[in-house]
Amino acid sequence: MGRQHIEQIAKQLEILYPGDAKALCALHFETPFQLLVATVLSAQTTDAAVNAATHVLFARYPTPQELAIADIANVAEIVYSTGFYRTKANRIVELAGQIVDRYQGEVPEQLEELTTLPGVGRKTANVVRSVCFGLPGLPVDTHVARLSNRLGLSSSQNAEVIEQELCGLLPESRWGSFSLQLILHGRRICRARTPSCFRCELAPSCDSAPASVR
Repeated sequence: MGRQHIEQIAKQLEILYPGDAKALCALHFETPFQLLVATVLSAQTTDAAVNAATHVLFARYPTPQELAIADIANVAEIVYSTGFYRTKANRIVELAGQIVDRYQGEVPEQLEELTTLPGVGRKTANVVRSVCFGLPGLPVDTHVARLSNRLGLSSSQNAEVIEQELCGLLPESRWGSFSLQLILHGRRICRARTPSCFRCELAPSCDSAPASVR
């Protein structure tokens, strides 16, 4: 499978989920720092849980300067519903401190700098780059990995390899939106245990769909 195959899928996804990366992002934020924190908090929980927590968190600590000096126990209480709340509270307070100390309170744009921050891997860095800064970035989460395998876009289980393969098949301008479109489709249709192939608009282009729906 190559460029023509992914172009067919990308075209259909644009119809189903129109918009750029910023429009498609389900997390609530006003600044790059807030999106960075929200994405760190989103690990192993839902966007709805994160948005409920950050609504309170950002009202109290809207900037890295304020979160960096926050009481960790208070932060942990606010983010409790996102799970792993003690670890996450420590991580985002430390993250805020490093942004203040190392980057004068401004979130860096470069992947190499972002991934040196606490709790920030390639996925999170690529979210911030594509959504906030309009820069090339293709986040690979479990949905993107699963759909890439099922659609025949990648045979790898390694997130970084999948990222590289997808980036090699798509123009840079589509990286961020394509990732988020796959995520939305994974949540709505192509779920992990029970994919709804019979009502999937991508079935004609999907390697894993039953022959009866292609």
